[in-house]
Amino acid sequence: MSKTVITFGTFDVFHVGHLRVIERAAALGDRLVVGVSADALNERKKGRSPVFSQAERLEIVAALKVVDAVFVEESLEQKRDYIIEHQADILVMGDDWAGRFDEFKDICEVHYLPRTPSISTTELIEKISDLA
Repeated sequence: MSKTVITFGTFDVFHVGHLRVIERAAALGDRLVVGVSADALNERKKGRSPVFSQAERLEIVAALKVVDAVFVEESLEQKRDYIIEHQADILVMGDDWAGRFDEFKDICEVHYLPRTPSISTTELIEKISDLA
């Protein structure tokens, strides 16, 4: 029986940490669906606009060979709806969210994957700003 994996992220200033979490998520099933945070959601949760637009981030993530479908994540509160809508069997999130989505274990498996050490979008943006 085929398994659908779903994951979410902003994926701004796309880097190897993003690639690794997406590849590891894809390895857990047969189909990978990725929710890319809307610009407005990113502003609410991080207090800043993404460097790359929502359309650009969707295009980047959709171009990855392990990604089968992408959609815009409008709200953190809609995760359950997204899981059901995409018929996901497994939810994958970074371990910085550990425990936060355990409430969905009633409808799917929940996996928290370790983040790639020493790399974050925020740190990259700060480093680039320092160079400017």
